[in-house]
Amino acid sequence: MTSILGISAFYHDSAAAVVIDGNIVAAAQEERFTRKKHDPSYPYNAIDFVLKFSNLKLSQIDHIVFYEKPFLKFERLLETYLAFAPKGLLSFCKSMPIWLKYKLFQKNTLFNELKKHDDKFGDINKIYFSEHHLSHAASAFYPSPYDEAIILTADGVGEWATATVALGNNNNLKIVKEIHFPHSLGLLYSAFTYYIGFKVNSGEYKLMGLAPYGEPKYKKIILEKLIDVKDDGSFKLNQKYFNYSTGLTMTNKKFSDLFGQKVRDPNNEKLTQFHMDIASSIQSATEEIMIKISKSLFDEYHVKNLCLAGGVALNCVANGKILKENIFNSIWIQPAAGDAGGAIGAALSFWHMELNKNRKIDNTKDNMKGSYLGPEFSQSDIEKRLKKKGANFKTFTEDEIIKKTSDEILNGKVVGWFQGRMEFGPRALGARSIIADARSAEMQKNLNLKVKYRESFRPFAPSVLYEDLKSWFDLDCNSPYMALVANVKKEKCNEMKDNEKKLFGIDKLNIKRSEIPAVTHIDYSARVQTVHKETNPKYHKLILKFKEDSGCPVIVNTSFNVRGEPIVNTPENAFDCFMGTEIDTLVIGNCFLIKNDQDSSLKKNYKNKYDLD
Repeated sequence: MTSILGISAFYHDSAAAVVIDGNIVAAAQEERFTRKKHDPSYPYNAIDFVLKFSNLKLSQIDHIVFYEKPFLKFERLLETYLAFAPKGLLSFCKSMPIWLKYKLFQKNTLFNELKKHDDKFGDINKIYFSEHHLSHAASAFYPSPYDEAIILTADGVGEWATATVALGNNNNLKIVKEIHFPHSLGLLYSAFTYYIGFKVNSGEYKLMGLAPYGEPKYKKIILEKLIDVKDDGSFKLNQKYFNYSTGLTMTNKKFSDLFGQKVRDPNNEKLTQFHMDIASSIQSATEEIMIKISKSLFDEYHVKNLCLAGGVALNCVANGKILKENIFNSIWIQPAAGDAGGAIGAALSFWHMELNKNRKIDNTKDNMKGSYLGPEFSQSDIEKRLKKKGANFKTFTEDEIIKKTSDEILNGKVVGWFQGRMEFGPRALGARSIIADARSAEMQKNLNLKVKYRESFRPFAPSVLYEDLKSWFDLDCNSPYMALVANVKKEKCNEMKDNEKKLFGIDKLNIKRSEIPAVTHIDYSARVQTVHKETNPKYHKLILKFKEDSGCPVIVNTSFNVRGEPIVNTPENAFDCFMGTEIDTLVIGNCFLIKNDQDSSLKKNYKNKYDLD
């Protein structure tokens, strides 16, 4: 038996994973334990969990692999500062002491931290370093159901690379093309995230959600002035408009002048049609570039499968557009496409590339186990924890729980659903979810304002039984990880009247656009999650029961948290969120809790507990 610990840390979304003989056994993000969103710190708790779950002490682990190479990153920073000198002196002075004290000598830093898990661990030579984009590529290819694939990775920046193309064949993976910093599709998208007043490295999905409310009026300016895209999809960014290479902001005054407005202050300025049009423009430009790259890659290599990873692969709208173009036979996207997934990629790349081990491939399914790779709690443990919190609950059989939960959804209630192993990656997939009736016209607005405490424009995803997918959505492939956006079937939609089309963006929210308005975005799209009885039998059983009761195999699924909070990890986290929001019912394992039955003194004020994301 060969065990490998993969670690990603020190930038954002720190995580750990254990792979045993090529099998992903456990993976988790540090934020879920510390309750700090996108926690970049050394993932002590995540490592502790994956080791315990694997029944291994750290000294028993054969290899430890970090997801990137600090020396290459340091080289890029130094060369960038030299290239832009004397600009960026303040940024240089801020970052260098941290690099010289901690990051440059990361092997020693990691070794000292790792020893805290196990005083018998003493072999620094067990620690290895992968490359950032190789870790992304490995995380996308090795768990995929393909013998052969093109792997496209794109994000902000790794060491030097911002986008790579790799070719995968069985256990061989080779990066064949790279685009280097400062030219970055991820940083371009983040620049617009910053410009609209959202937080970089966490607000990009808000930009994507805002885009359908606008028109791509500024797309031409973006493609003419900010980014030069070649026929093969390769690109260069015009650095005179950006500040991220050496400054402390993403964009500069020239960028603001180009679009005619300054950077939005989220504390004092409301979103306007201008911001919606800007969001639409960068989203449309990103989609066009990703499609151009994809077409060029297929034309060059004639490989029929595409794998995607890196932060840009979390742009499920762009993923859906690539799929719709029918360039490839099949597309697979790593559910933890961001830096957290680098922990899995680092471990798998070592197993297959360094140890030269062959893959076990099942062409009918991937090897991510539905991404249910985190902690789980036994029924007795759940009951013990809830009693300690002072919760008032009843315990039922599984069949009773399924029936009672379906009844709650039918009655318009919002349900916190906490079952089995926690998801790995940014999406809740029916293990740590808030669920509700997709047929309700008010549910999207109510969930955003009363439960999530976030902007009303943000869409929610549908969970649909895989066997009913084609009857409700224009999608004919698995989408278990909410990584693809598709249109709701035309026959399920209501066409907007002329007077409704003229409404200001956000006002269109109140129009009933389909039979499932709570999950239908204003452009009639939805970020689909297909639910499979093989990977999540209890969730599948619940939706099947709801279908029997209502005739609809679709429910609302959003992550079990409030705005700015990491997804809940423990029964205690779930109870606190339940008591701090207007969630009506909480179902943890086979425990059933109704809000009105709880001690009102246990209520929490969650509205301002977490920072804006």
